[in-house]
Amino acid sequence: MWKWDEIGMDFVTRLPRTPKGNDAIWVIIDRLTKTAHFLPVRTTYNGAKLAQLYIENVVKLHGIPSRIVSDRGTQFTSKFWKSLQEAMGTKLDFKTAYHPQTDGQTERINQVMEDMLRACALTYGTNWEASLPFVEFSYNNGRQASLGMAPFEALYGRKCRTPLMWHEVGERSLVGPALIKEAEEKVAEVRARLKEAQSRQKSYADGRRRELSFEEGDSVYLKVSPIRGTKRFQIKGKLAPRYIGPYKVVRRIGKVAYKLELPRIDA
Repeated sequence: MWKWDEIGMDFVTRLPRTPKGNDAIWVIIDRLTKTAHFLPVRTTYNGAKLAQLYIENVVKLHGIPSRIVSDRGTQFTSKFWKSLQEAMGTKLDFKTAYHPQTDGQTERINQVMEDMLRACALTYGTNWEASLPFVEFSYNNGRQASLGMAPFEALYGRKCRTPLMWHEVGERSLVGPALIKEAEEKVAEVRARLKEAQSRQKSYADGRRRELSFEEGDSVYLKVSPIRGTKRFQIKGKLAPRYIGPYKVVRRIGKVAYKLELPRIDA
């Protein structure tokens, strides 16, 4: 298997509709290097429209893969899509039903991307499409434990110069201070929120292996129900925050219940 020779595809749906009318993200990942593209799309796109985006964003950059792994969504089982892939010599590998274990790699990337978008939504508003390029950039330049490096480095054989390094190489004056400042802030914010999300996921996984206990003064994250998250942050669907905090533990009031020091919310 070579780079971008076998790829996985999936959709992240039920997102707030953007000013451009997009309400989903098409996730396309190279199964070897884990590099990925996140394309804003509409759930109403047919096979012909997806084929156009596929050629413009994947084939143009990486060539034609030998195998595509996806579910049996109508977009991927359409006559147009199947005929196009047959003409290109690409084998379609369909999964019979959605189960995380069938294509766990793409599913995990979807979760990481959702965490990044959720961070952008809380900081920059619900127009997730404007933040998507920064999310893709941050994901592809984040270290993957299984690779021992970032996906970008695995693909190109070198580290990528990021907006956080531009001031060191003199490119700030070439692009403009306002644009550079925005890029620096967004990439830094996405990375910070992703680190928080990964820390929570590790704590949750560790917690399932042992019983958790907290002491007065400990800092914890509070899980938010979908309904409360929508009311509190005015963000619907998958971009509503799942956890907020950290908050200090005031005291223990039961075997698994604690009183937290929460901020005052004005009505």
